[in-house]
Amino acid sequence: MSTENYIPVQQLCAYYQIEMSFIDNLNEYGLIEISTIEASQFIHHDRITDLEKMIRLHHELDINMAGIDSVLHLLKKIDDLQTELLAIRNRLRIYDDDEV
Repeated sequence: MSTENYIPVQQLCAYYQIEMSFIDNLNEYGLIEISTIEASQFIHHDRITDLEKMIRLHHELDINMAGIDSVLHLLKKIDDLQTELLAIRNRLRIYDDDEV
């Protein structure tokens, strides 16, 4: 497997100044997926934004793993509802345009 789209966990820990145990805890809780390639651990680059959110929630707001899971779930739910609302508004526009 190629490591082209992956970032080494050790590099992330150094860059964000976090402990490896924090990443391990996120992985154990199912909040982030760690891939092992040739005995090294990596995180896919698409998940870095999520990791940054989790780091901020934990360090700046002192939220534990269960809290991080809850907050991320609620944020996803809000995003889903906003997407649904936009779709409904677009469908309603059809009726508004017909009345004009």
